[in-house]
Amino acid sequence: MEAAWIQSSPVPFRWSGLWCVMINRRELLSSLLGLPLLNAGCGSSPGRLPEQGGFVGASDGVGHRVRDGWRPRPADDAWQKLPVVIVGGGIAGLSAARKLARAGVEFILLELEPEPGGTSRSGRSTVSAFPWGAHYLPVPFAGQTELIELLDEMEVLEGRDDNGVPIVAEQFLCRDPQERLFINGTWHEDLFPWAMASEEDRQQLARFEEAVNHWVAWRDSSGHRAFTLPVADCSRDPDVLQLDSLRMSDWLRERGLTSPLLRWWIDYACRDDYGLRVDQTSAWAGLFYFAARRDKPGAESQAFITWPEGNGRLVSHLAGVCGERLRSGWTVTEIHPVTPGPEPLIEVVAASADGQVRGWRAARVIFAAPPFLARHLIPGYGRHGPASVSQLTFGSWLVANLELSDRPAEAGFPMCWDNVLFDSPSLGYVAATHQHGRDRGPTVLTWYLPLCDDDPRAARQRLLDGSWADWADVVLADLERAHPDIRRLTVRLDLMRWGHAMVRPVPGLFQSDVLEQCRQPFGGIHFAHSALSGMALFEEAFHHGNRAADEVLASLR
Repeated sequence: MEAAWIQSSPVPFRWSGLWCVMINRRELLSSLLGLPLLNAGCGSSPGRLPEQGGFVGASDGVGHRVRDGWRPRPADDAWQKLPVVIVGGGIAGLSAARKLARAGVEFILLELEPEPGGTSRSGRSTVSAFPWGAHYLPVPFAGQTELIELLDEMEVLEGRDDNGVPIVAEQFLCRDPQERLFINGTWHEDLFPWAMASEEDRQQLARFEEAVNHWVAWRDSSGHRAFTLPVADCSRDPDVLQLDSLRMSDWLRERGLTSPLLRWWIDYACRDDYGLRVDQTSAWAGLFYFAARRDKPGAESQAFITWPEGNGRLVSHLAGVCGERLRSGWTVTEIHPVTPGPEPLIEVVAASADGQVRGWRAARVIFAAPPFLARHLIPGYGRHGPASVSQLTFGSWLVANLELSDRPAEAGFPMCWDNVLFDSPSLGYVAATHQHGRDRGPTVLTWYLPLCDDDPRAARQRLLDGSWADWADVVLADLERAHPDIRRLTVRLDLMRWGHAMVRPVPGLFQSDVLEQCRQPFGGIHFAHSALSGMALFEEAFHHGNRAADEVLASLR
């Protein structure tokens, strides 16, 4: 019953020039989706592709140029002195900028891409706004005061209850029906495959929920929860950290939780939040997914806050706080601490898309780009910075946005916000128009595929090597299992390739000191990124942006 792709890594790909595009596409379809490899020659026609579409973002070519040694220098009159320079306009950099702005500190934020937001970016068509990555935020707990302040600032909240828990305005909570699963040729409500579940499957699910409830209730001697948000507030008790020595699949097996349906459901959760299969994910991270967002045993996970554009709404607000201090389309090529000691001066050099080269001399720098870039941009960091940075690995994702002229044909439970295919390596899609309350007519579907190869570099290369037609065919072939008329209805299909989408929480990461070492300042440079928590969540990026800003404010005082 368990799909073969859960247990095996993808088949090797042959991208030799001796193989034509059609062969490449058939190999993609065969290895990723399990479809049979056709015997037709290179002249065969693929499935119909929309006439409009292409790749959008991300500027990997510019980043690779810097990695390979591109180091332009500004003219003598192209320098400016500032208290703080922020490098990277993802959620961490934008959050740090918000805190500095509120403190009245002068700064500039430099972002490589034409638009800020990183994997929380969004897009817009004539039909609807839509996400290019992260698309929801769980309602925070009462203790997440800074996040609550942000949501209050955005006028998302209507107040707080007697326990301090925020009350979210109804229009910002995910609209019902929220999620469904395509299995056995029809759609069913909820994401657990109840339609196929035996009594044994149900009993094992109940035992798994009992284990999760144990960790939700658990407290260490100081009163800290085993799992909570942000990760910095999780207990460091050995009883909790020992979970990080296991893969989630091993943890399940040790407890006799062998139900293929339960395993599929947990595997989906790991792929959804971490871009890893259940046999690659740390058991600590696997249990975090289910326990961290429950306030008490037996409770449901916190409700979702979402918008048609996903977390792009949060990006827009944070970018608005930055105003003209946000400079998009600027590639940072070097960050050089030139004056060692207690009062460092740091030179930051960047080049714009139109060829300008400028430099800034700052008292402090917040490095809010992915940590693996530090050794390429900061001279000496590779030799004198934490060697543990190299132990962080990042997974690749493909995201597609499909504009449809009308709703596709389907059977069973009606279209929801989240729509998942049981027998697919993809995560299915979210419907952008669901939150608008539009249940008929044109829509935009945002489809997600994590590339869960054991070797993330091989996955990244495969992602970049495939043409738009190759990957568009994969997207449509996956969706037409549930929607046979999807090709006819798709008028535009755009693709985003995230080569370093999110950090991978593999076993051993949380019980080591790797993350703590990566957070340490280096010669006046402070680090902020969700990867420093070991998981790519909005709450973690927001936390590290605020933490780094606090460090900078303390040092400037």
